[in-house]
This record gives sequence, C-alpha cells and structure tokens, in this order.
Amino acid sequence: MARVWNFSAGPSTLPEQVLQTAAAEMMDYQGSGQSVMEMSHRSKTFDKIIKDAEALMRELYQVPDNYKVLFLQGGASAQFSAIPLNFLNGSGKADYIITGQWAKKAYQEAQKYGDVQAVASSADKTFSYIPKTAATDFRDDADYVYICMNNTIYGTVYKELPPVGDKVLIADVSSCALSQPLDISKFGMVYFGAQKNVAPAGLVVAIIREDLLGNARPTTPVMMNYKVQADADSLYNTPPCWCIYICKLVLEWIKALGGLEAMEKRNREKAKLLYDFLDNSKLFHGTVVPEDRSLMNVPFVTGNADLDAKFVKEAEAAGLVNLKGHRTVGGMRASIYNAMPLEGVQALVTFMQKFEEENC
Repeated sequence: MARVWNFSAGPSTLPEQVLQTAAAEMMDYQGSGQSVMEMSHRSKTFDKIIKDAEALMRELYQVPDNYKVLFLQGGASAQFSAIPLNFLNGSGKADYIITGQWAKKAYQEAQKYGDVQAVASSADKTFSYIPKTAATDFRDDADYVYICMNNTIYGTVYKELPPVGDKVLIADVSSCALSQPLDISKFGMVYFGAQKNVAPAGLVVAIIREDLLGNARPTTPVMMNYKVQADADSLYNTPPCWCIYICKLVLEWIKALGGLEAMEKRNREKAKLLYDFLDNSKLFHGTVVPEDRSLMNVPFVTGNADLDAKFVKEAEAAGLVNLKGHRTVGGMRASIYNAMPLEGVQALVTFMQKFEEENC
C-alpha cells in the first residue's frame, strides 16, 4: 500500500527520510549489533545519542548556556502538575491565559496547588482568537505566567508574547515546536510533547532556566522534580530511548534543511496555500480570526455537518487521512507539521477544489 497523506494532530507524520534511516538501523545501530530499542541507556552508544540530541536542540533553538535541556516522560500533560509543584513556591500565585483545551487543563490542574487565576480567555468564541492582555492584567507577585503557544484543537497561535515584564513566562509549545525560530531567553521554561513535530509519542522535552531549579515542594514526586532530572542529565531512570533516538534523527533532518529559518519558510508556504484557498472558497471557511492563525493546525468547516462527514470519508478514500476536526469545533482540521511536505498540502487543496465543484 502506498503511504497516505497523514494530517493527524498527533501522533503525527514523521519525515520519510527519518523513517527510512530508523528502518535501516533497526536491527543493527551503527555497527553495535543491537537495536536502539534494546540497548542499555547507560551504554556509551546511547550516551552519544542523547548528548547529540541535546546538542542539536541547543543549536537549532540557540538555547542560552544558563538553560537545561531535559528529555522526560509523561507527555506534556504530566507537566500540568510538575510546573506548579516546581515553581508555584514563592507567593503561591500564578496567572494563566486560557486559549484552548490544553491551557484550560493546565489551569485546572494548577489550581490544586495554589492561588491560580485565569487572567484572560477566548472561550467566549470557542477559542477562535488569542485574547489581548496588558501588563496590568498580571499580578505583580505572580510566581509565573502560563500560556499555550499554539492551540492544536482550535488552530490559534501567539504572534506576540503577552507583556509579562520580568515575570517568569512558561509556555507549552507542543504543536509548534521547532517549526520556526523562538527566542528561548524570553521564557523561564518552554516544553513540548514530541509526538506532534519531533518524535513518536512518549517523550517530552523541557528547556528550563537554571535559576528556577531547586525549589520544588518537598512532596513533589521525584520523577517530577526538574532539579533531580537535570542533575541526572535526563537519566535518573530509563528514559524513552527510542523516542530520543528518533528525535535526534528529526533534529538532524531539520538542520540539513537549513535550520529553523528554512523550516519556517517551508511552513509559511504550506499554510499560505491552504489559507488562500479557504479565503476564496465558496464552500469551505476557516474558523480562526486571520491575525491569530496557526501555521501548524488549520481547522475549517463547510457549515453543514453531513457535508463535513462526507468530505472526511471521501478524503480518506483518496488517501488524505485524519482530517476530522475536534468535537468542540466540528468540521475538519489539517495539521501540517514540519514533516508534511508541500505536495501533501497541494493534494489536499486539489481534493477540496474537486469536492467543492461536486457539492456546491
């Protein structure tokens, strides 16, 4: 069977070059006589894999020297608890901006641990925009401000960071990780579940400013204590070795393409093609205000639930899969992450044109 165009929001499509390399090295990784999936995480061979992955991450994101790069387990959702346990320990106050399902879940979890307030929300319009904030919206003594940078379900993204001043800004960048340059120095922490743009499910990467480490609550589970993980170089216990290996291959692929500047150019070209079609379509339309549109996740609808269902079914038959939108938005969603080539978006737009001609 030929490979399909996979528009899944996550786990998502991976670069074919990476899959081919992983397949070739499956039984014998670089002459070691074993697969990465079965080698010791304490071995010299794997030690080089994880160190190379960290070095590439630092290079591509230009991570300052005073930040730790951690390869962890538990996905992004585990960080919803780990973040307040590690950082909500000064005033015990934190301010969250609610821009979608994942920001909302992070906010609800953090409320268990302190005085956590939502300073802004776009729930009033089904999270179809990024709410504007002013410096005065944030409490002077907040231990941190939390945002979800790109909203996978609703297709919005921050083009400008909220004006938090010198407060610690923490961002979940799961669905836009490594899609374009990002000034890490503006954040106390950025983190991402790797299954959307970087690796298979099972890995989360956390980049944390060193001065924030070491203040976790005594009751913090040891696996969620970022200082413990940092001191152990992400090897406190057996890490997700295979995921870290694939992550390394993906980072090598991004570097070979020209780094994050080149990746952003590719992503803007793909997104423009799809958004331009939506803006001129008689049948389909996007659900996000234009100024807040994501380069990664593009939700769209026809306005007719039956027609939406027909589109998803016929698209799948044509080799365009995982286009069904989230239940809170309905319609369709095309996730066009780094590994989705321009040809995949062209195939989608061509199919949408054909569907429109036949159903409009």
